[in-house]
Amino acid sequence: MHEPVWVGWLLVLLCAGAAAYCLVRARTGPAAHRGDARGEGLMALGMAAMALPASAVTPPQWSSWVCTAVYATAGLWALARRHPHHAVGTFAMAYMALAMALPADHMGPAAAVGRADATGPVAAPGTMSGMSGMSGMGHGGPGGVPLLTGLLLAYYTVYVIAAGVRLVPASVRADEAEGTGAATGPGAPADPGPPGVLRACRVAMGIGMLAMLVAL
Repeated sequence: MHEPVWVGWLLVLLCAGAAAYCLVRARTGPAAHRGDARGEGLMALGMAAMALPASAVTPPQWSSWVCTAVYATAGLWALARRHPHHAVGTFAMAYMALAMALPADHMGPAAAVGRADATGPVAAPGTMSGMSGMSGMGHGGPGGVPLLTGLLLAYYTVYVIAAGVRLVPASVRADEAEGTGAATGPGAPADPGPPGVLRACRVAMGIGMLAMLVAL
C-alpha cells in the first residue's frame, strides 16, 4: 500500500475496532445475526492486517501469496453461502494482496503503461524500481489493474452511500418508537441498537476498503 503511515494506523484502528465488536456480537448476539457478524469480524481482521504500515511490520515476501490464497478461498466460501457482498470484499482483498505480491508491470498491459508514463520505461523484473508495486518497496505508479480498481472503487462508493443512508431511517424509527411506546409488548421488535451498530461497522469497513483501494 502507498498510504501515509498515519493513514495506515487509522485504518488499523478502524478495522480492528469493527472486528472486535463484530466478533463479540458473533458470540452474544441473536442467533440469526451471528453468522453475518462472524463474517464481518473476520473480514475486518483481514483488513486490519493488510493496512499495517510497512514501517511497523516487515512481513516475508511469501506472505502476500498466502493472503491471496486465503482471501480467494474465503471469497469462494462466501459465494457458496450466497453472501455476495462478503464475496466481493474477500475477492477485493485477494486482488490487493496479489497486487502487492506482483510488480505493477506483471498485473497487465494497462498497469505497465501507467507506470511507464509516471516513472519512465518499465524496469526489468528483479530491480528495485521494477518492484515498486510491492508494499513498502517504493512509491511508483499505481499497482493492480486500473479498470478493476476503478470498478471496486465504484462498488464501495455506492455501497457506503446506500448503507449510510439506510442508517438514518433506522435511528429515526427507533426514536419514534421510544416516544410513542410502540416498541413495547410481546410483539415488539428487538432492540434496533446493536444491529444498527453492526450496520455502522459495515459502513466503516466500506470506507476502509475505499481508502485501501485508493492507496493501491
